[in-house]
Amino acid sequence: MLTVEKIGGTSMSQFQDVLKNIIQGDRKGDELYNRIFVVSAYNNVTNWLLEHKKTGEPGIYNKFLNGEDYSSALDAFCQRLLLINEGFADIGLDLKEARDFIRFRVDQSKTILYSLAKVLASGYVNVIDIYLAAREILASIGEAHSGWNSTNILNNNGINARFIDLSGFNDNEPLTIDQRIHKEFSGVDFSKVVCVVTGYTKGTEGIMRAFDRGYSEVTFSKIAVEVKADEAIIHKEYHLSSADPKIVGVKNSIPVGHTNYIIADQLADIGMEAIHPKAAKPLELAGINIRIKNTFEPKHPGTIISRDYISPEPRVEFVSGSRKVLAIEVHDPMMVGEVGFDARIMQYFEKYDVSYILKSTNANSITMVVWDNKKSEDLIRALEHVFYQVTVLPAALVCAMGSNIAMPGFLYRASKALYDKGINIESFAQSLMQVNMQFVIKREAYENAVIALNEALCK
Repeated sequence: MLTVEKIGGTSMSQFQDVLKNIIQGDRKGDELYNRIFVVSAYNNVTNWLLEHKKTGEPGIYNKFLNGEDYSSALDAFCQRLLLINEGFADIGLDLKEARDFIRFRVDQSKTILYSLAKVLASGYVNVIDIYLAAREILASIGEAHSGWNSTNILNNNGINARFIDLSGFNDNEPLTIDQRIHKEFSGVDFSKVVCVVTGYTKGTEGIMRAFDRGYSEVTFSKIAVEVKADEAIIHKEYHLSSADPKIVGVKNSIPVGHTNYIIADQLADIGMEAIHPKAAKPLELAGINIRIKNTFEPKHPGTIISRDYISPEPRVEFVSGSRKVLAIEVHDPMMVGEVGFDARIMQYFEKYDVSYILKSTNANSITMVVWDNKKSEDLIRALEHVFYQVTVLPAALVCAMGSNIAMPGFLYRASKALYDKGINIESFAQSLMQVNMQFVIKREAYENAVIALNEALCK
């Protein structure tokens, strides 16, 4: 059985647990092989290189954009990586070799960035392409660092490991992402070697152009399809559970066990990605199941995401959502019976590159729920100039999702659970597929709503 397994940044930072729980476990001899590990950078490393994923705090990339001293920033960054290395000496990392590798890679990056800056200064090129190239060069450092270290640790622990560096630093061949993956994996005997692979892949189309920070999952997905893996496994620091344990408590957060790709899409749409939806699609089409496992509970089978799974028993699998949304209602008394009115609204959504999460209508109003961000603010200002009445409500969205909830009773139980907690439903939506009940509520009620729905529907 050949598996492709992705290890996230938080887990990578605790590589002693990854080594013990994931890579070694109870395996011996040949059981250690037929596994490909796609690794993320250590926790926060990509934030330092690009920008903080949650707060937006600028990193080294911003210095390049502004023509500031990115070279000194990279030197300081390299010192931080060397401090990270010291934490792995006890499990077999050769500190001298690791230091030499990452210093050389950072120096290579500085040289390329210097050349890009010179080309940029000429004024003859598309600045967007140069900025994207710089962003990818910086991002690739993190995965090269963690990937090389991991390979060195495995080899020093008696496991035959091979580092597959998809960042293409020493390869100027103009390959697409798929071509580079095919080239690097051709002829590898997976039964004899553990492959440790960078989450970043260099390609002529630019992996971050379409996927930005989700690139490691795209690499993971493409490798699984290329090698025809039997299963694709994602190791996280938590279970894929019925609800956020930070809200409902660990004891009330139930590992789901099994769900399907349709539900995974619903999760992604509200920002709770089990896997990036564009990474999931190739796996779904290839018929490869995804297994989400908790790094720190290696004996637990985790949760399988498969193409055709329907829960044998009616149940809600997930309660999730966000407290950072806006409900936008466009009201117009002339809307009644007018064909294509919503198409006029959607033109502005397309213009401002805003995707809605929920849409609900009545005779003379249309409500859409969007993320609370700068793009949405710009969209709202435009709508207010064009339409009769635009109302905006800072809101929360809480959803109850499941592969087998298309029957009487679930909506009643969900509504009653919210009613019992004194939570009003501001808006609601559910499609004919009946896999996702979406409730718009006041922001201050979000945590209580998640607790109530998890208690009423998931236990």
